[in-house]
Amino acid sequence: MWSAAAQAAAFESGGSRRRTPHIIPLVRHRIFIDHLSPHIEVTGEEFHHSIRVVRARVGEEVEVFDRAGNAAKGIVESIERDSATIRMGEALPSRESKLAIHLAMAIIQLEKFELVLQKATELGVRTIIPLESERVELRRERYANKFERWEKIVFEAVKQSGRTLVPRIEPPTSFDEIVKRNGVKVLFDADAEPGVLNVVDEVTLLIGPEGGWSDDELRLARDQHCVFQRLGPRRLRAETAALSAVSVVASRFGDL
Repeated sequence: MWSAAAQAAAFESGGSRRRTPHIIPLVRHRIFIDHLSPHIEVTGEEFHHSIRVVRARVGEEVEVFDRAGNAAKGIVESIERDSATIRMGEALPSRESKLAIHLAMAIIQLEKFELVLQKATELGVRTIIPLESERVELRRERYANKFERWEKIVFEAVKQSGRTLVPRIEPPTSFDEIVKRNGVKVLFDADAEPGVLNVVDEVTLLIGPEGGWSDDELRLARDQHCVFQRLGPRRLRAETAALSAVSVVASRFGDL
């Protein structure tokens, strides 16, 4: 966590906005569909997973959610060889935070990067941006064909965590392009003098690789008015820093 002095400097002037979270009990099975309707036909991979693997049965209550972020209770009405029919019940309130966090995460060793994809999704990030910074050591060909795998990791984390919106994974993006985007941008650096972060509804968090940021990147970030922050007195590994940063910001301005 941020040191007490850093927290005071970062948040006192802007204040913190605590939102009381809705407590929505999770039902056993969650099924992803294209859109909600009174009677829903489930086919393909979702049918196979829900009926053949998880073994939902006729009369069982499930939860359905769609591409627009809507969710509702449902009852399995019938099961055929390759499809199932679900009768939609009452709509469920959203479990999504009103705070939109976009995580620009340096592309680190793939196993660790994929851990960040999974856990950041569980914590509620809206967008994940694979970040190509100067000190990223992984060659581009190592991750060029990983997009489909990354989307699957994120989708499974959405289903497990009870979310309704599936975070978007952007194409790998350069540091220069990220810091020049509009909006509030927070760069985490172990040696930074913390700046002031006011109450926000949308924010981009920048997390560097194990080797940190270059001097040129830090100068460019200052020129583009990024807010600098650090995560306490210790140096954290990149994956730890990413999840800590998301958790701290979501706790201060979101729904954790």
